Amino acid sequence: MTDAAHEQIKADIAANDVVLFMKGTRTMPQCGFSSRVTQILTFMGIDFKDVNVLADAALRDGVKTFSDWPTIPQLYVKGEFVGGCDIITEMTLSGELDQLLADKGVTFDKTAADKIREANAQA
Repeated sequence: MTDAAHEQIKADIAANDVVLFMKGTRTMPQCGFSSRVTQILTFMGIDFKDVNVLADAALRDGVKTFSDWPTIPQLYVKGEFVGGCDIITEMTLSGELDQLLADKGVTFDKTAADKIREANAQA
């Protein structure tokens, strides 16, 4: 069960620069944390593959053991596990996500990222 899930996860992260394992889909997130990360990635213009872990129990469990991370969503950039919702939010607000994306050669809208930080600075 887990081996097949791990092979699918490896295939997804090898075939896509940015992969978000999430509850639901980018157009219909099924939890607030997945929704938040989807909104960040979409607003920043990042092309990403969304993988709905609710559609497959083995995948839902497998992604947790693959990354050794207990929660979903989980973001991978160029094969590297980055983190979940809180980490992605913090990285976005600190500018670390911009740096990671730039270092990995992933295209994103820097102006949009700056707008996220500006909006949160005023909150």
